[in-house]
Amino acid sequence: MGEYTDMHSGNTSTLLKEPFNNFVQRLSDAMPQWNINSGVAHMPNYYFDFNATGPVRPEVIDAMNRAMVDPGNASSVHSFGRGARALVDDARVNVAKLIGAEPEWVIFCGSGTEADNQVLRCCPAETVLISAIEHDAVRFARTDSRKIQVTKNGLVDLDALDKALNQSSGLTLISVMAANNETGVVQPLEEINLLAKRYGALLHTDAIQAAGKIEVDMMSWGVDFLSLSAHKIGGPQGVGALIVRDKSLLTRFVHGGGQEYALRAGTENVPGIAGFGVAAVSAQNELDSFSRLAKWRDDLESRLLAIDNSITIFGRSETRLPNTSKLATPGFSAEVQVLGMDLAGYAISSGSACSAGRVDPPFVLTEMGVADELASCAIRISLGWTTKEKEISGFVDAWSNLYSRNRERISKYTA
Repeated sequence: MGEYTDMHSGNTSTLLKEPFNNFVQRLSDAMPQWNINSGVAHMPNYYFDFNATGPVRPEVIDAMNRAMVDPGNASSVHSFGRGARALVDDARVNVAKLIGAEPEWVIFCGSGTEADNQVLRCCPAETVLISAIEHDAVRFARTDSRKIQVTKNGLVDLDALDKALNQSSGLTLISVMAANNETGVVQPLEEINLLAKRYGALLHTDAIQAAGKIEVDMMSWGVDFLSLSAHKIGGPQGVGALIVRDKSLLTRFVHGGGQEYALRAGTENVPGIAGFGVAAVSAQNELDSFSRLAKWRDDLESRLLAIDNSITIFGRSETRLPNTSKLATPGFSAEVQVLGMDLAGYAISSGSACSAGRVDPPFVLTEMGVADELASCAIRISLGWTTKEKEISGFVDAWSNLYSRNRERISKYTA
């Protein structure tokens, strides 16, 4: 076993580093009816973990392949360089359209994590306020940020934020994600912006989970900085963007050449950026169809509740991303569910992919006041652009079978 130290609290938590075979054996002990070690041959696989990443769209692969055929540094002045620059500029326009921004605000970088880090570490703010349920890229970007509590439903406590702003000194930066990657709960950014403006504070939002799933409008939200990641919308991994209204409010994070308005040094990843731009167009065009996933998600939740009405669905009473469900069945451990459903052909998770391996309860649920015993039973189901309606019924049947195999163990917990 290894250790992980929280830079804010100094607390040390355990990381799961046991051999995979040992983990499988513990799962086998939990489900003795399954001959796990024999493997599952010819099992269809259905992907229900889109909040971790999604498959790269075919049109994105085509665009990236074309971009890789011709050499070209986007900073070169010859025809090859100008061709590469045109691809980057086109992508900048398309990414800007996806989130209601101006193209010149878009700074391409290596990941959403890098974008978050640049805002938190390179904005000259004396006080940094972050919501208690931010992604680790925000939580651990600085050691002096102050945490704003959330309600039991996962919304930022506006009264707590108001109080923190009133007690802040100097220029203040607020960082609140547009939608939580675990629960899918959408934050009231327009209300948060009103508070920010009242106190003369700057506002950053990590919109990595929201973009392509709900309408994102940087103008109406009133945010100063916004972070994006290509792979969450069907683009390639390893490409992100930081959207900056006023570049004078930021210094460079990666030093070197003058690329990306002198705010992000390094030769642009032209194929990746081109793919990002194409993914942005596709995501924009499919927003209406993506919103229909909420009906399938709600149907899935209702059918699971019919199997066990003690299931807790986190954030259900709030506005959520249409594809996301975070739920817990008392006594039914998350690891048994994740591995059991995987063996049945369905990929789900117990939380953020960036926190994989932790055996501690998900911190997002802890911040929402959820007891550790229940939080350790929580799974995340996140649908996406390749999901088919018939897969929902198959998922419910597979989960029901897994539940039945573990009924005795669950009953002991609830007795």
